[in-house]
Amino acid sequence: MGKRLIAGGLAAVVIVLAIIVLRTLSLAPQQQSLEAIPERDVDVDAAAANLARGLTFETIAFGGDRPVPAEEFFALHEHLVASYPRVHATLTREVVSSYSLLYHWPGRDAAKKPGLLMAHQDVVPVDAGEWQHPPFGGEIVDGVLWGRGAIDDKGSLYAILEAVELLLAEGFVPERGLYLFFGHDEELGGPDGAIPGADLLAARGVELAWVLDEGGFIVSGMLPGSDATIALVGIAEKGSVTYQLTVDMQGGHSSMPPRHTAIGILAEAITRLEQNPVPGGIDAVNEEFLEALAPQLPFTVRAALANLWLFRPLVEAALSGSPPMDAMQRTTTAVTVVDGGVKANVLPSHAEAIVNFRIKPGDTAVTIREHIVRTINDERVAVSKSDWHREASPVSPTDGAAFALVRNTIGEVFPGIPVVPYTVIGGTDSRSFYPLTPNVFRFAPFRYGPDASSIIHGTNERMEVAQLADAVRFYVRLIESSGRPDSGPGDD
Repeated sequence: MGKRLIAGGLAAVVIVLAIIVLRTLSLAPQQQSLEAIPERDVDVDAAAANLARGLTFETIAFGGDRPVPAEEFFALHEHLVASYPRVHATLTREVVSSYSLLYHWPGRDAAKKPGLLMAHQDVVPVDAGEWQHPPFGGEIVDGVLWGRGAIDDKGSLYAILEAVELLLAEGFVPERGLYLFFGHDEELGGPDGAIPGADLLAARGVELAWVLDEGGFIVSGMLPGSDATIALVGIAEKGSVTYQLTVDMQGGHSSMPPRHTAIGILAEAITRLEQNPVPGGIDAVNEEFLEALAPQLPFTVRAALANLWLFRPLVEAALSGSPPMDAMQRTTTAVTVVDGGVKANVLPSHAEAIVNFRIKPGDTAVTIREHIVRTINDERVAVSKSDWHREASPVSPTDGAAFALVRNTIGEVFPGIPVVPYTVIGGTDSRSFYPLTPNVFRFAPFRYGPDASSIIHGTNERMEVAQLADAVRFYVRLIESSGRPDSGPGDD
């Protein structure tokens, strides 16, 4: 009897090991089936000069009580008209909310739903760091273009217009119509740009086949244990909500303090929140991300990712140890502002903290508040929400023709680079267009290394000029392919 149990146990172990190995081998790196298309001739020097000039306009999204720098936006608009004469002679152009730009390029087949390419004109303010070249100088030095907005997001804006101008010069007319939308307040959430822009199209009864905005990049060396290059395509994005924690109690002299002051009570509440984050884990989007990512990783890691049925708790724990990866699997908690007390010998009568949560799809502002109250479990701490918040976006499908269009275009212009769907941690203007289509994707065709996250909103934002040519080629190919029966969306 004992021998039969041992034999049965060994057989079970062998079966489990066989399943693990087979599932792991099924995620081995696959040969790209797409071939690179012939390289399109792009006048990269002219494109770079246009973008360089565009970076000199200080189209800063200040927010608050600061006015919109109107003259800077108007000067940018004039430069776009002068730089892309065919675009402005052929496409219709409307101004939304004084500064955002909406273009329409009718297609040959009016029955096909149009696509929408997006970018934004505004940039974040310049930080206090020391720039190697002036942030609004638009300088090109040794093949590198320096300036605020080079990556986020004027690079995409100019590459899109370069692509359309090039196609117009060739006499191309798209099978499927195309809209372009360039918002002016994306860095503020798009309240006067993308939101009314989407409402305008909706009021006209426009239904879109797909939307492509900023979000993911082609990145290298960002994966633990691997120097692989991957193309990140956002299929969803997190929301954001801010809660204020407030403690009010009687003040007095510090010589006779209670056991816990207002600041002490608040500190304990903060500690509880940080030690007990919002529950997370590997959801459907994460599974797609990990499945696409796994072939680029070492065998042992690939084995764990290919067999989440067995290793899910271990993988989730490992992801929790990396802030960028942990942010993908849960709503994050960030205590960003603390205020309380007026003098060393005076008991504080008021203390408050600001806590920002980046909402993962599946959570909401309401469920987060419930988590805060339940976790703190102290009636002395009042919890209130800021006036503004945005929920997490819907999740766009990856099994349809619209995602295939983006994936295939990446494969043709950047052959051999795997496409990995993921959740964008920040926010984009594209979320406002979900009422017009479920197919909202986020990808900017630029290559970056591990330092990308530190320069997008940081000091010394820059782009290699050679990348601009590839970006133009990407948008050209996307527009050319979007109406073809074999590669364009089939949901018309």
